[in-house]
Amino acid sequence: MKTEVLNPYHNETTSLLIGDLTVENRLDRISLYGSLDITKDHIGLEDAQQLKDIIDSIVDTLQKENNLPKRIVIEKADSVLNPFL
Repeated sequence: MKTEVLNPYHNETTSLLIGDLTVENRLDRISLYGSLDITKDHIGLEDAQQLKDIIDSIVDTLQKENNLPKRIVIEKADSVLNPFL
């Protein structure tokens, strides 16, 4: 199984799924949510390798950043009423 490519912090549109774990690309953060069971079999190995490749890519990108701030402030999104309700 080939790992899908994630170009960390490059856009607001890339989203990958490993099992039930979602990896969302953002310009200022990578969001991980859901769950992933890494089973002791070939599928577990493939899932673990894909997750490792994604994390390695994120770490490499952060290490190459020249002016990495100590911490960024993530502003809460505005809530809007659901127009379909």
